[in-house]
Parts: sequence; structure tokens; C-alpha cells
Amino acid sequence: MKTRRWCALAAFLTLGLAGCAGVPVERYRAEQPVLDLARYFNGTIDGWGMFQDRSGEVIKRFTVVIEATWQGNVGTLDEHFTWADGTTSRRVWTITRDGEGRYRGRADDVIGEASGEAAGNALHWRYVLALPVGEKVYHVDFDDWMFLIDERVMLNRSAMKKWGFHLGEVTLSFTRR
Repeated sequence: MKTRRWCALAAFLTLGLAGCAGVPVERYRAEQPVLDLARYFNGTIDGWGMFQDRSGEVIKRFTVVIEATWQGNVGTLDEHFTWADGTTSRRVWTITRDGEGRYRGRADDVIGEASGEAAGNALHWRYVLALPVGEKVYHVDFDDWMFLIDERVMLNRSAMKKWGFHLGEVTLSFTRR
């Protein structure tokens, strides 16, 4: 009886851990149109987004205007956010294409380096963001997925976690001018 319980527990934990792995970006390799970051993020891009807490309540809404340029394998995304409460913020990404379908990036509020992989119409991007909340700053894990819908529109969904606990999600829609 003990052996059966241990086997059942081991199977349950194995399935649970497999569920944490998520979908590999390779799953989208055949999807069209193909996402080329240097082509999409080149020029002015407008975005609209929201942050929902773990219960699904919309906590913050924002717009963003991105001025993007590339020189060779290095891109700069200068993001200007306007929040629904009237406040503004800015983030400047430096993104480097690091081989076929691989990217790395830095920004002032990103801890360490972001890493991403693109395949087909998708980009899977992971990083730790220094997120100010009131008087404190929390280091939050972002698991970011971008999907190119057509040559102008991209959708972005980011799951936010701290110590493995789901905090909420950011949803964005981008349109190239």
C-alpha cells in the first residue's frame, strides 16, 4: 500500500512539474507571419495595455509609444508610458540578436539580462524587473510572450511571479504606424 501511494505521489509531482515547463517557442515555428524583431520594432509603435492582479481585477491601464531603431544586430526600444492616472515613465531597452532566433536585452530597471527566443510568429522573453510599488521596489519575474498577428499588429501577454507565486498579468496590443 505504501509503495502505491509513493508511486501515485511521484506520478502527480512529475505531471505537475511537466505542466510548469509551458509551451516551447518551437511550437510556433510554422506560424506566419514570421516575427523579425528588427523589422517589426523599427520606427514608431503605439501600444495599449493593462495590468491585472491575480484575481483578474484591472489595477492599472496605460498607453506606450515606442521609438525603435536598429544598427546591425543591436536595437534600441525607447518606451514612453502614460498611465491612466496621468503619470509617465520611460524604459529604454537595448536588444541584441544573439544568433538565429535568440535575443538578449538590458534596461535600467531590468535586473541582469533578459533572454528571448523567437520562432515563427512568436517571441518568448524572460527577465526580472525592478518594480516600484509604493515606497518599495520588488524584483519580479516576467514570463513574456509576443505574437505577431499581421505586419502591423502584435499581441503581448506577460505573467508576473515572485518566489514562484503568480502576481498577475500584463496584456498589451501593439500597432506599427
